[in-house]
Amino acid sequence: MGRITRRGLLGTSASAAAGILGLPLASLAEDQPAEKGAFKVIVIGGHPDDPESGCGGTMARLSDLGHDVVAMYLTRGEAGIRGKSADAAAEIRSAEAQEACKILKVRPIFAGQIDGATELNSARYDAFAKLLLAEKPDMVFTQWPIDTHRDHRAASLLAFDAWHRAGQKFALYYYEVDAGSQTTMFRPTHYVDITSVEERKRAACIAHKSQSPEGFYGIHSRMHDFRGLEHGCKYAEAFVHHNQGRTVSLP
Repeated sequence: MGRITRRGLLGTSASAAAGILGLPLASLAEDQPAEKGAFKVIVIGGHPDDPESGCGGTMARLSDLGHDVVAMYLTRGEAGIRGKSADAAAEIRSAEAQEACKILKVRPIFAGQIDGATELNSARYDAFAKLLLAEKPDMVFTQWPIDTHRDHRAASLLAFDAWHRAGQKFALYYYEVDAGSQTTMFRPTHYVDITSVEERKRAACIAHKSQSPEGFYGIHSRMHDFRGLEHGCKYAEAFVHHNQGRTVSLP
């Protein structure tokens, strides 16, 4: 029998732990090499500003690498501006989302549900899956399902259902927003260093002028600091990878 080294023992233990806990091995070691060529990335959020605040830095990095990145908003933020009608708020917030997407160099899509009145039923699952799968994604980011906001939970479950229908063929990652007050019980498996694009992410979030962006970005700025400490860089975003789906390396 060969001599068991400390490094070998740690590697064996990590592999065993990953199998027991269901964690992807990439979270315990180096990610797999990036795939060749451009791929399609969809980032799903309940409202305009959710994709940007949750993983705007990662969106910027992926778009800079030449990948086709889409922000898919479940609603247009109809209930998001006090004193404005639903139609007026939707117009304002849709325009803000368009501006944010220009900054991140991504493309917006709106899924047609109503802010504050999102639905989960057979027809909604079918419509959302049709819209998402028509994009033929290689990688999808969506909101973590354990969240205090119903629209965030709806976005997460609709994305999960579409992924399941697709035979789990694309990579599925979850992101966090307003950790502690909205997203809870989030334990990252993967990180992306966003230090080089943090200013661009900030600008994309500030584009949502109707949402008091200095306030919500302040929360995310502290999240970047903390996740950066975990990852060993200045600023980072954190994700949970569903280990039963495809693995596509993060930047």
